[in-house]
Amino acid sequence: MGGLNDSVVTEIVLLALSCSWEKKLFLILVCSLLYLAVILGNLFILFLVIFDSHLHSPMYFLLANLSLIDVCLSSTTVPKIIKDLLNEYKVISFQGCMAQICFIHIIGGVEMVLLIAMAFDRCTAICKPLHYLKIMNSKICISFVITGWVTGVIHAMSQFLFVINLPFCGPNKVDSFYCDFPKIIKLACTDAVKFEFIVTANSGFMSMGTFFLLILSYSFILITVWKRSSGELSKAFVTLSAHITVVFLFFTPCMFLYVWPSPPPSIDKNLFIVDFAIIPALNPTIYTLRNKDTKVAIKRLSKKISYSRFC
Repeated sequence: MGGLNDSVVTEIVLLALSCSWEKKLFLILVCSLLYLAVILGNLFILFLVIFDSHLHSPMYFLLANLSLIDVCLSSTTVPKIIKDLLNEYKVISFQGCMAQICFIHIIGGVEMVLLIAMAFDRCTAICKPLHYLKIMNSKICISFVITGWVTGVIHAMSQFLFVINLPFCGPNKVDSFYCDFPKIIKLACTDAVKFEFIVTANSGFMSMGTFFLLILSYSFILITVWKRSSGELSKAFVTLSAHITVVFLFFTPCMFLYVWPSPPPSIDKNLFIVDFAIIPALNPTIYTLRNKDTKVAIKRLSKKISYSRFC
């Protein structure tokens, strides 16, 4: 039983999806509406950045990539959950479970690097405005995206390669909406403590390390602005508030899930909805409502649509 094909377990039962019909209807409605918001909101941001030449700048290039990643992150789990809620038997194949875990961690790694890139972008724009375009050139922006994907793959594969070789010989029930490393390790027919520690050390350290790095980066920007002119501090904080809000929303569930690897099932289920549905749905709203450029771009787009109708 040393590999994927040798495992006795062929499917994983997701117990969190087994509930009363009323709760199923509620979950189907909530997940469907949130997923629709994720798709429409993030694709709208992507469309706006691509087709509005005024948004062809490093920050919006990174924002467009973040929107694409949010769509991918939500799509790894939410459609499957909606489908399973409509079916009688709530299972996912063992291979499908492993694939879902890998995609979640790859995309999560990409998003962390993109958030670091956006912090670096704001730091450069505010602290070195005269050298901004020289530093944040197209090569650097593309390098950030490539680095994100490489980091995500390494992060996911470093855990996948040892989890896939664990012996799974019987237990196949998980009290969750989706598959993830900490939950699957508990099903292995071996002492899982050291493997849980490896997952915590990997995902937990990566989440906490990135979070504190981002908080230090934004604190450095605000302190730098305050030293230059205390009057500019409030303006800088308004500019950075969307970024800081997204950082807290993204990393809070991650740290609960991976730094605290065995949260109570009720907390785990609520954090799932927050992490995979609510946050990706909120991100476009946060960046749109708190960003002057995107508001102006939306007005330009609406004027073009109105003009084309009259013509």
